[in-house]
Amino acid sequence: MPLQDAFSNFTQRDWEHEAVEGAIRLAVVGVGGFARQRALPAIADSTRCETTVLVASPPESVSDVAEAYAVDAVVDYDPFLEGACVDAYDAVYIAAPNAVHGQYAIAAAEFGKHVLCEKPLETTVERARAIVDACADAGVTLMTAYRLQAEPTVRRTRELVRDGVIGDVVQVHGGFSHPLLAEADPDTWRLDPETAGGGALVDLGIYPLNTIRFALECDPIGVYATTRSEGPPFANVDEHVAIQLEYETGATASCTASFDAHARSALELVGTDGMIDIESPFGGVVPQEMVVESGDVRMEYTGPRVDEVREEFDYFGYCVLTGTDPEPDGEDGLIDLYTIEAAYESAETGRRIALE
Repeated sequence: MPLQDAFSNFTQRDWEHEAVEGAIRLAVVGVGGFARQRALPAIADSTRCETTVLVASPPESVSDVAEAYAVDAVVDYDPFLEGACVDAYDAVYIAAPNAVHGQYAIAAAEFGKHVLCEKPLETTVERARAIVDACADAGVTLMTAYRLQAEPTVRRTRELVRDGVIGDVVQVHGGFSHPLLAEADPDTWRLDPETAGGGALVDLGIYPLNTIRFALECDPIGVYATTRSEGPPFANVDEHVAIQLEYETGATASCTASFDAHARSALELVGTDGMIDIESPFGGVVPQEMVVESGDVRMEYTGPRVDEVREEFDYFGYCVLTGTDPEPDGEDGLIDLYTIEAAYESAETGRRIALE
């Protein structure tokens, strides 16, 4: 691929192979900050999804949200699990805390509903496998909510790597930090290891972990990690984490994540013949700014901002409506959980962990 061609039709939806009509009806399970601020507005802007059910406790706590998005059906969690409003939705979007993903995803699958589940898929590999198996048995679509896989900058990066524009990738650097307590109370579920499944690695580090796998199109074969916590309120989870990853291609990656640092994200891939640098890939609405060097040619691109959350919902709706298997499926979510569990084992034992 000539470098200048990489920026032609930059925001194209290359996953969109056929025209479809209609939209799938979503039950949004868990109406917390992310659902209110990002997911529900994105669904409203989507052309292939619409919110028809809200699941929250107590239901009256989201009356303002129901009114704002003209959602008629609002139900508590237990009635939802028992089948309330089952005829009012085609799929679920699960934005509840990590440790309850499984019960809602499995219930939805048993009702014959498709599942879009926030990452991580669950808190352990075993519990995530139960979701994957339930959706497979029911014959419904399961997508792990890796929204960056639908985001143009990351998709163009994968194309550049695939086409050898920067040669063979030798090293990757990815980092994501965010001051959690600037927006959340110290009693947030994200600081409860049983509910969250971990700390900064699970909540933030999973972004570079998955994005690097997506861009390289291969999985890690070894991991070495260290974690650090300075004390309350981070005493029970990793406040900071650093991970080194090895890939069968010979590439290595270093990833960092922090719950208590200035908000910042970055992704850089260095190859034998060039490099790709993406500005702020993990922090929300990606600014579509990237620098690519190939040999002695350097190009900078700045394009219109794209709401990656809206892209994710349009992609999920497209997959359901066309019967297309999503790239970020349940197995994709499982592989990251294998890596996360190995990283925590490495941090505890102080040794490299091989990944099969």
